[in-house]
Amino acid sequence: MAPQDQTRKAATEKATSGDASESVSLDIAARLLAWYDAHHRDLPWRVTPGAFARGTRPDPYRIWLSEVMLQQTTVEAVKVYFRTFVEKWPTVEALAAAPAEDVMKAWAGLGYYSRARNLKACADLVARQGGRFPDTETGLKELPGIGAYTAAAIAAIAFDRPAAVVDGNVERVISRLHSIETPLSEAKPEIRALVEKLVPPARPGDFAQAMMDLGATICTPRRPRCMLCPVREDCSAILSGDPERFPVRLPKDDKPLRRGAAFVAERDDGAILLRKRPDKGLLGGMTEVPTTGWTARIDGATTEDAAPFAADWRRAGRIGHVFTHFALELEVFHAHIEGGAPGGHFWSLAHEISGEALPTVMKKVIEAAIPGATRKQRPR
Repeated sequence: MAPQDQTRKAATEKATSGDASESVSLDIAARLLAWYDAHHRDLPWRVTPGAFARGTRPDPYRIWLSEVMLQQTTVEAVKVYFRTFVEKWPTVEALAAAPAEDVMKAWAGLGYYSRARNLKACADLVARQGGRFPDTETGLKELPGIGAYTAAAIAAIAFDRPAAVVDGNVERVISRLHSIETPLSEAKPEIRALVEKLVPPARPGDFAQAMMDLGATICTPRRPRCMLCPVREDCSAILSGDPERFPVRLPKDDKPLRRGAAFVAERDDGAILLRKRPDKGLLGGMTEVPTTGWTARIDGATTEDAAPFAADWRRAGRIGHVFTHFALELEVFHAHIEGGAPGGHFWSLAHEISGEALPTVMKKVIEAAIPGATRKQRPR
């Protein structure tokens, strides 16, 4: 039997048994899977629909890697990073054997750097346990950096377990399907319960990805393409005439604005003075230019007088950056200096800068002082 027919067969059997509620759920799943078979996104970590029925198994390493990268990052941004990672480290054992600093450098720009630290810790643990990922949600949640969502996604997609996978796209689809009036922040348990009812016994991994794709390409936050939706006949929000109203959200609080200063010291050969941040905390383990002591809770000094060492500092501009819980403005100062690196700092040659573990905020700082410095350059 073809994969796309499996869920339809299950729906028919349920209907004849008199279980109307489950029959409707399976019918929705069948239509969604048929749509996914025809319109799925081609992503570098995916296998084609119906893979399990053909005896093909997705690589759990690639599924895990993609899911960790996709946490609060767009699919388009992740594609490039994913390809880079699997070229450098094609297996979990290879990633485990890599120096942590190299992993952080490869991660630079993806944000939420605690994910990179947990990625390395998880790879180390899985490698020590023989290179095999647990195949259940419970087992997966025991690994570093894997929470309820990621465990469900890996269990469903990599192992075809009937897990309820609920990301932001799925929350939007379910909120509209059922016109859920409860604000999203409070409706998550209800949404998860509704997803659990929809998960079909056949092809749960494809179903999870179909729900994600539906939210990403059809049931979009703005101007959803409802006429192309495979489950529009069951969508309560369409009947209401205002699907964009869902999911209901509470008004957002304004993010606090923090201020500070950053100091870009440049040598005559183009090398830039850097230092490594503490392993824990915001941007933990990443590389930065010297800055004043700003945090998510307090401002730092904003003038050249606060520089960590004396130099002819000249103001180079101001940059802004938005973190999850606060916004940041940094006054940028630039100076040419010579000599050895002060304690706790090191010189990075001009052609090495692009490969350093610089978070986006630090790339902005360096570019404000030395335009083009963070782009890849040839050794002199």
